[in-house]
Amino acid sequence: MKFWQEKSLSEMTKQEWESLCDGCGKCCLHKLEDEDTAEIHYTGVVCNLIELKTCRCTQYSKRTHLVPDCLDLTQHDFADFNWLPETCAYKLLADGEDLPDWHPLVSGDPETVHDSGASIRSYAMKESEVDQIEEHIIQWLK
Repeated sequence: MKFWQEKSLSEMTKQEWESLCDGCGKCCLHKLEDEDTAEIHYTGVVCNLIELKTCRCTQYSKRTHLVPDCLDLTQHDFADFNWLPETCAYKLLADGEDLPDWHPLVSGDPETVHDSGASIRSYAMKESEVDQIEEHIIQWLK
């Protein structure tokens, strides 16, 4: 068995926790909340710190200082974040699911998250390139 199948999220080491991130970049997309329904809507607009080819933060260790709204899931009870994408490893494991075949820990290849279409690589735009974020609301197929 792999560590994510043997341990709860709270039992994982920092290295194990960090390795669960598949590099999809979805959590770095800007989200809008409907004031009436509290429904979260993802946009195709991503933080300027993201490198779009890798879908990884270029300033990961400093991100919460550089972008005050950036959340560090290791500092919080991530289960409270209903906005996490359905494919997020943290959410999947918290819900008793296993990692998908395209997850780099399963496939052994960090490119499979992109090859599978699970990442933002093919459609994301940096916030500096967008005037009206509301015009870029997206929906994912389940």
